[in-house]
Amino acid sequence: MSDMDPQNYYDEFGEHEWERLERDPVTRMEFENTVDYLDRYLPDTGRVLDVGGASGRYALWLAEREYDVTLVDVSETQVELARENAAERELDDRISAEAGDVRDLRFGDETFDAVCCLGGPLSHVVDDDERATATRELRRVAAPDAPVFVSVISRFASLRDIVKFSLDSSHGLLVPIAEDGKYTAERVAEHADGEGWAECHFFRADEFEAELRDAGFTVEKLVGLEGVANRMKPELEDASDEAVEDVRRLVKLLREDRAAVDFSEHMLAVCRV
Repeated sequence: MSDMDPQNYYDEFGEHEWERLERDPVTRMEFENTVDYLDRYLPDTGRVLDVGGASGRYALWLAEREYDVTLVDVSETQVELARENAAERELDDRISAEAGDVRDLRFGDETFDAVCCLGGPLSHVVDDDERATATRELRRVAAPDAPVFVSVISRFASLRDIVKFSLDSSHGLLVPIAEDGKYTAERVAEHADGEGWAECHFFRADEFEAELRDAGFTVEKLVGLEGVANRMKPELEDASDEAVEDVRRLVKLLREDRAAVDFSEHMLAVCRV
């Protein structure tokens, strides 16, 4: 079995995480819909914390718009890639990158004008109590009235992924994940024959919103970033440009519909401290 520890997984994943958000029409929808909401809710200027920022896709987007960005990630490999990507684009004066953990951020209270935790880092904190600590940390370091953007991986998408791509080897995971969202090395060893992905907690929309509110956030928007395009990467890669554009418009039209949020591969919360 592969190493399912998130830190080790993303160390090994390397440059694939940088490539992920542009490799196909569906992952591009995740990025495009996310930055739509960043553009709408970010302050005009200021310091932004990018927690779990990996190799810097969002950090670079922010720096290009003249925000000062601090990127934090548990993977030393991803941190080094973020530094290289920033330097290559001559944005290293606006981006600092360092190793760190969302459960124990080293920054002082109310330090940042906006906080991002995008692409699912919070989902990789499987333990409920530790995830509650992590969510409180995101709130603690945000200045009063700062926007906080958090995206996680959905439970329905993970179940559809198993049904569509690995049913013969992993069907024993379906009921346990449906019941509590936990995807762990122990469960993969017990219920699946294949190699595992990084350990994860897969969310329902109501659960996600409740955890954010418990941490003291006001949740202003919940967004389904891929919506009906969820798990349709091969199909859309083979589709015409016109067909893909119609799907993009549909996903954008429905992205705040509660059913689309729950069904989407990634769900984004726009929060306020």
